[in-house]
Parts: sequence; C-alpha cells; structure tokens
Amino acid sequence: MPWTGIPRPAPFGPAVAVALLLGTGSALALPALPHVAVAFACAAAGALAWWRGRRTRWFGVLLFAAGWAWLHGDAALALRLPQELAGQDLRVEGRILGLPAPGDASTRFDLRILSAPPGAAQALVGRRVRLGWYGAAPTLEPGSRWALTVRLRRPRGSQNPGGFDFERHALERRLAATGYVRDADAARRLAAGGGVDALRDRLAVRIVAAVPGEASRFVRALALADTRGLEDGDWDVLRATGLTHLIAISGFHVGVVAGFGALLIGGLYRLLPGLGRRLPRPQGAAWGALAFAVAYAALAGFGLPTVRTVLMIAAALATVLLRRTAGPWQSLALAAIGVLLADPLAVLGAGFWLSFAGVAWLMWCLPRDGRRRWLREIAGAQGVATIALLPLTVWFFGQASIAGPLVNLVGIPVISLGVTPLAIAGTLLEPAWHAGGAALLRLAAWTMARLWQGVEPVAGWNGAFVWLPEPTPVAFAFALAGAFWLLLPRGVPGKWLAPLLWLPLLLPARSPPAAGEVDVALIDVGQGLSVLVRTRTHALLVDAGPAWPGGLDMGEAAVLPTLHALGVRRLDALVLSHTDGDHAGGLAAVRAGLPPARLLAPPDAAVAGAAACVAGQGWQWDGVHFGFLHPPPDFPYLGNESSCVLRVEGAGGAVLLPGDIGRQIEARLLRERPEGLPARILVVPHHGSGGSSSEAFVRAVAPELGLIGVGHGNRFGMPRPEVVARYRAVGTTLLTTAEEGFVEVRLGTDGSLREARRRRSHRRFWHETVR
Repeated sequence: MPWTGIPRPAPFGPAVAVALLLGTGSALALPALPHVAVAFACAAAGALAWWRGRRTRWFGVLLFAAGWAWLHGDAALALRLPQELAGQDLRVEGRILGLPAPGDASTRFDLRILSAPPGAAQALVGRRVRLGWYGAAPTLEPGSRWALTVRLRRPRGSQNPGGFDFERHALERRLAATGYVRDADAARRLAAGGGVDALRDRLAVRIVAAVPGEASRFVRALALADTRGLEDGDWDVLRATGLTHLIAISGFHVGVVAGFGALLIGGLYRLLPGLGRRLPRPQGAAWGALAFAVAYAALAGFGLPTVRTVLMIAAALATVLLRRTAGPWQSLALAAIGVLLADPLAVLGAGFWLSFAGVAWLMWCLPRDGRRRWLREIAGAQGVATIALLPLTVWFFGQASIAGPLVNLVGIPVISLGVTPLAIAGTLLEPAWHAGGAALLRLAAWTMARLWQGVEPVAGWNGAFVWLPEPTPVAFAFALAGAFWLLLPRGVPGKWLAPLLWLPLLLPARSPPAAGEVDVALIDVGQGLSVLVRTRTHALLVDAGPAWPGGLDMGEAAVLPTLHALGVRRLDALVLSHTDGDHAGGLAAVRAGLPPARLLAPPDAAVAGAAACVAGQGWQWDGVHFGFLHPPPDFPYLGNESSCVLRVEGAGGAVLLPGDIGRQIEARLLRERPEGLPARILVVPHHGSGGSSSEAFVRAVAPELGLIGVGHGNRFGMPRPEVVARYRAVGTTLLTTAEEGFVEVRLGTDGSLREARRRRSHRRFWHETVR
C-alpha cells in the first residue's frame, strides 16, 4: 500500500472510546428505533470504516456505535412479554437469579424461566421476569429451581419529572415482564440453590451469625454488595452525607482485592523460585490480580464499577503479556470500549457515567509527580469528585450533598481503608477460621458503627443536602463546562467565574405562572390521585397518592420527587380530599419530606393536624381565587361522598377538583351550587368510575379538558367507556396518567390552555406506546 503521509490512528484508545460513547449515547436518545436492517447496515459499514479507514475512522466509530446500540435495543425490546399473555395465569418453571429481597408484605425476586405452557413457551423460555411473592413466602435460595403459577404484565412504570424510569431500568436489565406469584400453595421447589449467588447468600448468613443485631447490614453491603439489610432511613442518611458511593461495591474495593492477589502470588514466587522458570513473576502476579478481581467481582454481583475495574486490570495484564506499556488512560479507554461493545445499553444507567467519569476526572486532575502526600491526595480526590460529579449527580438524582465533601474527608479513609478491607478479609477467612474471621467482621461492624454515630446527626442538619429542579440539557451542559473550567490547572484566568455556570441548575425548566395564571399538574401515581396547583408564588397539593402496607409509597416514590423536580420548595397548603388509601396513602411521606404550611381535610375525617374544608370557605393567592363547594359544615364523614370539592378560578377560567364524589353529591351540587360547576379543566371525579360523572353533571361542568388519575390496566376498568363517551359528547379532551404519564396544564390569563404530556415530550424507544 503506498504511503499517504497520513498517520493511521490506533483502532483502540481514549479517542475511540469517546467516539464510541458519543455514538452510543446519541443513538439511544431517539424516541424510536430504526428498522433492524438499517441498524445492521450501520454497524457493518461503521465497523469496516473503523478498522480500515484513516480519514473516516471517527465517523466509522460513530456509525458502528449507533448501529450496534440499535441492534441491542431492538433485541432487548423483543424480549418483552407479548400483550396477549398479560394478565393470564401461567404455570412456569424457573431458576431464581440474584439475591431475593424479603420485605414486610412481600418478597421480590428475579426468575429465569426454563419452561412454560406450549402457547407461551416461545415468548417466555429463557426470559428474565421480576416477581413478587405476597404474604409469607418460603425461603427462596438463589439458584434454586421452582414451579410457580404466575401472572405477568409488560414492564411499565410511572412517568414523572424527577421520577425513576422503571421501563428504562427494565430494558437495561433485560426484564421481559413483572408480576406476582399466584396460588402459593401450588408452588413447588424442584431443586436446591447453587452457583455464585447462592454462595453470596450463604456468606451473608454467616456474617449475620457472626455480627449481632443490625450492625451486620453495612458489613454485608461492603463485602458482598448485599444491601437487603439497609433501611430507607439508612439510604436517606447516606444520600444526605454523600456517602452512597462508598457503600456500593466500588472499583477501589476490587482494586484492594486484586492488589492482595498480586502480593500473594508474588509471595509464592519468593517461596518457590522455580515458578519463575515456567512463568515470569510479573506475569504471574498480574494473572493473580486478575483472578482475585474476577472472583471478588462475582461475589459482588458483577456491578458496573467492579466490571470496569476488572477490565482495566485485564488491559494491564494484556500489556504485561505482550511486553508493551499502557498508561492508565489507555486502560480506562479499553475498559470503556469493552463495556460498550459487550452491552451498549449500560449507558442508560447512572452507574456507567459516575463510574467512568469519576475515574477519568481523578486521573486528569490529581498530581502525577509520584510524591506520596496521602492526606492531601484524599482531600484532593474528594474535591475533584465533588466538583466533577456534581452535574451528573444533579442530572440523575436531582440533589446535591452540601455536607458530603466534609463527611467524605473522614468517610473515605475510614470505609475504604478500614471497614472494607476488614469486611472482605473477615468474609473470606470466616468459613476456614470462624473465630478469626468473626473477629475481623465484628471489628469492621464496630468501626462502621462509630462512624455512623457521627454521620447521622450531620444528616439531620438543615441544609445537609439540597434538592434541585430537573435540569434542562442546556443547564447540564453549562454545569459540565463550569466543572471543567474550575478543574483546569492553576494559572488559568477567570476560574472564580466558573461556579456561575452552575447557576442554571437552580432554575426550574419552566417559568412560574404569571399573576392570575394557574398551573395544574396531574402527577402519575398509578391508581390514585395527586394534583399540584400553582400560582405565581404559591403551591397547593391536592391528595398525596396511594401507598400499600410494607410496599410502595407513591408519596415518597412519585409525589415528592416530582415536587422537587418542579422546583417546589414549600407547600402553602395540602388538601386531602378524603382518607381513602389511593388519595391519602402517601400523606405521611409528603408531610415528612415537604411539610405543608396548612392541611385541610373533610370534617370528622380524623386526620391529625388538619383543619376542615367547608363549603363557602375560600382565599386568594396571586390573583387566583380558591374556594370549597363541598362538604357543608354539618356533613358527616362518608368517605368518597365527603370529598373536599375545590374550585380554583384564575383570570383565564376555572379548574374543578371534586375528589371521589358520586352521583348523589353531584346532584346536590347541581341543586345548591350550580354557579360553581362550570370549569375549563376538570379532574374527573372518582377516576372516571361508573358511579360518578352523571350526564347532568358533565353537561353542567362542560370542561374543555378532563384529567384522570388511573393506573395502567387497572382492575376496575377505569375510566369506564360510558363515562368517556359522556365527556366526549360535550367536546372534552380526556387525558389519563395511564396513557400520558405526568400532565401539566397552564391556564393563561389570555384564556390559552398550554399542556405538556410526559410520555410524549420525553418519549424514548423503551417506553410503552401511548394508546
């Protein structure tokens, strides 16, 4: 081949890793996937250009990355349960994957289906499903094989600002369906547990036996990535103090084990010099480090940080075997390329970005002069991590720990250099020498308990951490630029201005309503209700969503994250329409997370600290009038029929929120308060049930827009078809959370209705199609 004078760039390296990441991330951000033939053509053409091209190499990497990601996305979507099998009782056999998580009311676990009924076998065999076993479940050993009757549905979750995207999580984990065990008496264990996860479970049991009480929970988390013992309160403290990254098994932990493996093999070479004639000592030590790293990563469940570190160690081993040199950047790039080639969908998880970005920032910023100033290095590492990862933390979690940098100055050395090595050594030693291993485990637990005693009070301080609004892509880009600018070498001018680029993170994505305007936000809480009403400077929440004993609390899981993401820093009032669980279940969580200045509920509803909502009562905020139409002062508490009926009237029209009233109260309002019924926006009573929305009521309200809070595929069949027909007959546009997710509407002073539907505005290819 003639020399062209153009140097041929290496097919692997940091630049290629960045191009591969950009191509993958861009491809997976699309609302829909291209045809599989297009994806295959892009991957094939890109691979050829990547390997053989000179001028076209980077374009080839981008093209290959896009096609490869699309192929993986299409394959993951093809795993999902066919709609015709949803809701059926199916008798299956399967093997339990991972560590089952027992709770107060149910046990959650993943099952790999090994056999299914003839009509469902092709769609289910080999698939991974997530199940709940409600009530008293038997001991579910990891790796054990069971015959179960299950009822499944396609993965689907709530869609709210700041909320957890379960459908993305399901795609990343290749979950075909979710569901629950039916007819527990018919369940049969066919084979005992086995494999790595069973070993993890047995080691966890031994740790519990060696360490009394709750002290074992952190030891299990640090040694085995078994976080089943951590309560919600523990996670709240960890988030508030910025210690979450230390509790999850990190690459540092794997590095400690790998270093121990290299030292152990190196010691064997000293004891047995003849080994050097078969395999040189550097290669033997490298193989030992890799073997120990892989073994520990397996015990830790092969989380992404552990995989990253294993791949970096493997890259280092390859350079030793090939007698070549490779710096840390090359090793990190090879690890990233390995992850992206093996599973492009890994970029959908926060762990990928935090893991690789954290290591990259540290390698770029920390000194390279070889001098060991460990205290300065720890402080420097913490400073770099805090600054560099702040934009990513806000983007993925919507919060920032103010106390984190100071707490981590103590937490990093104590946990990483003290508790974790003791926990790992004790876990590995205890099966062979119970007394010695148990002593190390108890010492690890004691050390962590002392640290926890100092950390918990810090988490309780006001301002220990802050919730931030859901950032826009522009705000996120500015924040990244600010972090980069701030971490540039000394002498770069204007670095004191860099934090100004973080200011857009403080601003909500949408401007507040003007005086006289009303914002109405229907939060997606499944089969329940929670509505946020905002004026220029005030916020009112109507209902707090459902909660289930020992299960999911939508007040905590959906309502609070949505309020934080929208930039709501205080609730001026909370109206509890009535005390049914689908409206009031999340009340305790909301009151704890964002205490309302005023709480109103129906008379005699027995809600602690609540004043009565009474017909005729009203107030005004920012040119918007709020008033109750029902119940009267002397009305007894009758559940749904006692619902607070709230009318909100701005300059551009009215909003009516009637709770769960039925036809009897609708008729009463038609007789006694007909002037208060007409409204441009109606939160449809009782979720569109057949016992509400009488024809006379619908004609009297005549809303332009009807909002309905219902769960997808709910067992009540809400909204009922006959109710939908009544509203459509008067020209009402109906929007349900089941189809649209979170819905926000602004009633402008000019009479305009501007709406935003989450499942449409934030559509991604893994989201279930809006029907």
